[in-house]
Amino acid sequence: MKSIPNWAGLIEQRQYKACPVVIRETEQGTEVLVFRHPLAGIQLVKGTVEPGEHVQDTALRELEEEAGISSAKVLQDLAIWPADYEQQVWHFLLCETQTLPERWSHVTSDDGGHRFEFFWHPLCEQPDNNWHDVYVRALQAIQQRLKEAGLKMENSE
Repeated sequence: MKSIPNWAGLIEQRQYKACPVVIRETEQGTEVLVFRHPLAGIQLVKGTVEPGEHVQDTALRELEEEAGISSAKVLQDLAIWPADYEQQVWHFLLCETQTLPERWSHVTSDDGGHRFEFFWHPLCEQPDNNWHDVYVRALQAIQQRLKEAGLKMENSE
């Protein structure tokens, strides 16, 4: 039997992370929003749940800080995932936004003011070697959860 996480301890030690998952449907299938970090490769939006902050609020805050998206809302709690990385636990939340462009850049208000390059990654494609291993595993966990929820991953033609 899995042990129940010590949420207060995870928050206090800054190990509880919110990961807003933004997807869209195209003719080719489902795509997920990702970005290229100038120093750390391709990633998903993710951030630390601060003391007293609800994980849904963290997800929306991180979308605004990292991607410049201010009109999002949380649709569904997808999963809580032990990342096996720096003792972190990630909480995936499916989010809805306004229609977003194919690509854009955003200079972050956190993380040292880096310029992040956002784009859409097809869920039916494996990540390449530009992805950090923890984000490859996170994407696999998201794919599995979306599949369990009955979401189509690729074009059925």
